[in-house]
Amino acid sequence: MQERYAGILLPITALPSPYGVGTLGAQAKKFVDFLAKAKQKLWQVLPLVPTGYGDSPYASSCAVAGSPYLIDIDELIKQGLLTKEEAEEYSCSTSTEKTERVNYEALFYLRIPLLKIAFSRFDREVPEFKEFLKKGEYADFAAFMAIKEAHDWKALSTWDEKYRTRNEQALREFLSANEEAVLFWHFTQYEFFRQWKELKDYANAHGVEIMGDMPLYVSEDSTEVWAHPELFLLNGDGVPTEVAGVPPDYFSEDGQLWGNPLYNWERMKQDGYAWWTERLKKALTMYDFVRIDHFRGFDRFYAIPAGSRNARKGRWCDGPKEELFKDKKDWNIIAEDLGILDEGVYRLMRNTGYPRMKVLEFAFDGNPTNEFKPSNYGENSVVYTGTHDNSTFIEFLQDMDEKDRKIFYDDLSSECKKMGKQFTCSPLQLNHPAVMQRAREAAIRLAYASCAKFVILPLQDVLGTGADSRMNCPGILSDKNWSWRFEEKVLTDRLTQKLANMVVKANR
Repeated sequence: MQERYAGILLPITALPSPYGVGTLGAQAKKFVDFLAKAKQKLWQVLPLVPTGYGDSPYASSCAVAGSPYLIDIDELIKQGLLTKEEAEEYSCSTSTEKTERVNYEALFYLRIPLLKIAFSRFDREVPEFKEFLKKGEYADFAAFMAIKEAHDWKALSTWDEKYRTRNEQALREFLSANEEAVLFWHFTQYEFFRQWKELKDYANAHGVEIMGDMPLYVSEDSTEVWAHPELFLLNGDGVPTEVAGVPPDYFSEDGQLWGNPLYNWERMKQDGYAWWTERLKKALTMYDFVRIDHFRGFDRFYAIPAGSRNARKGRWCDGPKEELFKDKKDWNIIAEDLGILDEGVYRLMRNTGYPRMKVLEFAFDGNPTNEFKPSNYGENSVVYTGTHDNSTFIEFLQDMDEKDRKIFYDDLSSECKKMGKQFTCSPLQLNHPAVMQRAREAAIRLAYASCAKFVILPLQDVLGTGADSRMNCPGILSDKNWSWRFEEKVLTDRLTQKLANMVVKANR
């Protein structure tokens, strides 16, 4: 019998901390302790890359760098690189809300200066740091960030042409004149990955594996577009003529206009998709499993004319399909295959053999053949109550009209009976908050009891929280996106034992 996993989805940023954002430090290890006691074998995180436009980790300045915001400040204090007083002076903990949110504006203005203070005291002669520099793995990122900072953090498209086009002499002169600035950005990566390795080793030693998350696309304002423009569909001025997104659907009449540059798949094919292979290899050294977001884009991708105000007008174009993955079928990859599906996507999934995603929020619509119903999918699946882009389960139920909620409850009840579980709701209870919580718990029990190899629950759905805890609302700029955090006290012994009992009962 194959191993059956249970896990929790929680971004590092959502962890408690005294400095305004979750980090790779002590609280992350405490969360690992909670997972281990609750018999959870997986911790799925969101991308750990530097956040970009809209504070999104899916619009990063580098596809393979680590976010400086996640570097633990208390660890730097232990190393003697900062004082407690300096950490408090530059703290981004400014909220008066009961459950504090991440304040990305404060992070932007305060966290980098604090890290620069730490770097000013860092011994650059440490052998490990010298070896890190010698590898040169983050040379492009460090140069990109130093030049970006010299341009007052403006986008790549607005830089002086000599830097934007990587004029060799201009670049050499800049790096020589700004050696300290470039070294600082190397330091952020050295310290990030040092702390990350310590956390991952701690998790693995406690029986917890980590699933990373890889965005399909990179940002137009990124190290990759700057260093390797030939890998993207750009015009002579280095600007995309078409950008990424998805067309209108049930959730959005305008579709989603992401704005990322599109890959030049024909060019990538010439070297056997080497850039993608190296990106995946690096990710699988960082994580035990990697979930690739918007996996359907490898079959066909949606191209929207640059400058569009929405995603209504676009065209479908062929991607590399399974050719990119022909030598990677045994890699620990999870495919996010949600969205507009067609025979091409189904063929891609069959040919790669990667586990597919199932979302219970989409399952109970009265359709007996709905592929998201636990009784309709196979073992090679990853089941979620919802993803980081969905409403929390409670918010989802609250937003339904009474007719749809009745269909949902009736269908949920029917599915529970098929799997030896129980959920009932009388017509008079349709709007009752307690019934919504019971429906959430019933869905979780179904997920655990299902044949799916993986069941991963957002922490918000484990806790039964509502709209205020939603992680992201796609296509909408809001300071509520990516900013939710939880309080340590919610991880009670009772919750821990409840999860552990479900794991044992479901043989996960």
